[in-house]
Amino acid sequence: MLAVIDIGSNSVRLVAYDRLGRAPVPMFNEKSLCGLGREVAVTGLLPADGLVQARDALKRFRVLCKLMKIERLFVLATAAARRASNGPAFIAEVEDILGEPVSILSGTEEARLAALGVTAGLHRPNGLAGDLGGGSLELIGVEDGMLGQGVSLELGGLSLRDAAGKSLKKAAKIVSDTLSKVPNLESARGRDIFAIGGTWRAIARLHMAKTGYPLNVLHGYTVSAKVIADFCRDLQKVDVDTLPAIGEIARERRPLLAYGALVLEDLIMRSGAARFIVSTSGVREGVLYSQLPATLQRQDPLLAAGRALSDLHARAPAHADELVAWTDDFARSAFPEEDESGRRIRHAACLVSEMAWRANPDYRAEEAARMVAYAALPAIDHRERAFLASVQHARYEGLTENMVPPLRALLTPREIDEARALGCLIRVAYNISAGQPGVLARTPIRAENGKLVQFLPSGFADLSNERLVGRLKQTAKMLGLGHEVRITD
Repeated sequence: MLAVIDIGSNSVRLVAYDRLGRAPVPMFNEKSLCGLGREVAVTGLLPADGLVQARDALKRFRVLCKLMKIERLFVLATAAARRASNGPAFIAEVEDILGEPVSILSGTEEARLAALGVTAGLHRPNGLAGDLGGGSLELIGVEDGMLGQGVSLELGGLSLRDAAGKSLKKAAKIVSDTLSKVPNLESARGRDIFAIGGTWRAIARLHMAKTGYPLNVLHGYTVSAKVIADFCRDLQKVDVDTLPAIGEIARERRPLLAYGALVLEDLIMRSGAARFIVSTSGVREGVLYSQLPATLQRQDPLLAAGRALSDLHARAPAHADELVAWTDDFARSAFPEEDESGRRIRHAACLVSEMAWRANPDYRAEEAARMVAYAALPAIDHRERAFLASVQHARYEGLTENMVPPLRALLTPREIDEARALGCLIRVAYNISAGQPGVLARTPIRAENGKLVQFLPSGFADLSNERLVGRLKQTAKMLGLGHEVRITD
């Protein structure tokens, strides 16, 4: 296991991960809202009470790291520590407490690592990454792994509030003056804004509650940038303590919501971005990603995570790769126009298709759909989560739906049918192979002349029975095809 301790301007956080890889899973996550950046813009000093709280948190983190047998620890410090005159003395204390060196990130390095975090956690991001902390805002362009020139601005929630004397009107002028000097913001026009940082996550959480959104997962939450800008404008006018789901937001963070909303609204309007996307993958994940060799960085994190789940849950993990190849062969015959996006989600569906086999048979469909819908899967949007959940439900229950799979409301009728068809196809595969390797390569399924044809070699002819034909018929029905079991030499 490895861990990152992030000493930020608002919080001090420890996150421990299961491994260094393309899809690391957080095993432990704890923060302390110390407010180290509070009044640094005014006094130039880290506050005494914040220092006490931070020291206590770091001592606890030291013990936790020992208990978890952390093999490698990265310690980072950001805006507050690098700006305060008593920052160097505090960093020396931190190194003494933890017994590890502290990397004091410059603003541009913080921006770079934030962009690497977005690259690590989302699929081929294309737009502007913004990391709003307590002390600063980092902005940097990102396009399919390529990074632009990052900038760091003193627009963090704490520093902005202090510089404006707790006046939103003055804060608005500071934000406007600052962002007006940032070059190339308009390069994000029509693209995405990737929002990192606790305050922007809190705004997204409140927007989910307001709209009755069906999935309480922040990573990958996507909404029109204009809609979020309008919501941010409203947040600056209301008593946030009256908002739905405000109880989920830490009390220490609530006073910063209006300032974070002000920054986000101005940024969206100036950039002309089309979509707002939450990334819970930021600087910490960027640090881990930066440690990987190029070959691992190029891996698809969704498929890496799916493979890890297969290794953990499947009866025979090697079967998953054969299932991927089996459905590849089918897709070439039935859907030669399938694009890269559809192919990767189909592959992911194959990799996670054994997650619920240990569940009670009467609830396997429900459990499989639930597990996939809420799994810690990176580089997947919420519609794709809903799609995978519907696939897994059909994989166990076919076209019967005693329970509607979770998140169905996020899908169009066509997507629902496509998910059910893929689930039924995987259901056929398990009927033939019993989840064991060495079978599917010898029993291809293809679309031929208006029929869904299941080929069985003569040695496997006895696998054909009423149950297999019934499952094949269900799949063919979803595809608008006839069906046939064909015995071959």
